Amino acid sequence: MGVMTSFPGMRGGTVQGYSSRPGEGKGPAVVVIQEWWGVQGQVKAVCDRLALMGFNALAPDLYGGKVIPYHDQAAASAAASSLDFKAAVENAVRGAVVHLKKSASKVGLLGFCMGGAVAVIGAARIPELDTAVSFYGLPPPNVVSGKDVRVPLQGHFASEDGSVTPEKVDAFEKALKAAGKKYEIYRYQAHHGFMNEDRKEVHDPKAAALAWDRTLAWLRRYLGVAL
Repeated sequence: MGVMTSFPGMRGGTVQGYSSRPGEGKGPAVVVIQEWWGVQGQVKAVCDRLALMGFNALAPDLYGGKVIPYHDQAAASAAASSLDFKAAVENAVRGAVVHLKKSASKVGLLGFCMGGAVAVIGAARIPELDTAVSFYGLPPPNVVSGKDVRVPLQGHFASEDGSVTPEKVDAFEKALKAAGKKYEIYRYQAHHGFMNEDRKEVHDPKAAALAWDRTLAWLRRYLGVAL
């Protein structure tokens, strides 16, 4: 359904990305941010699913074309560690939001794993953004804390997660609540990556279906429903 495309970065030049649009090409929009594996098939599938629901979806390629095989965690970790998150948010991610906002009145941000952390950073630092959803991703609190979030934020986290631990999620939610932010935080008896149907060892169909329904309801609430 979707195609590779390009759009202007905020710092000049162009950024590549995967774009999937509904039949009429109109409607609210969502920027989808990759896991540390790159713009894999699963990320493209999320864009396609959003398009079927009436959203314009765009996944900026933060790795410049590099895709990491799912079995190579060392390479994925190295790629994520070499990414300048601040620059990526300011150039590629904000660029995608601004690009979509030329034809959509409201734009949301949805990210997974590494992209979930990017979504939280974007929720604090992208002025054109209207809402954000993070799946099992949080930035360090010294980068962005709950008190810094500017837009309504929904989060989905796994109880069996050795990186984004339940304790980190609890601390983040505490900061959101103390600052009076609009948010929803959900926890699932599942593993990190439970939304990724291409990774059978962690995919949890029941948790994924529930989380997807909650995500669509949230996006429709804050972005509007496509006609």
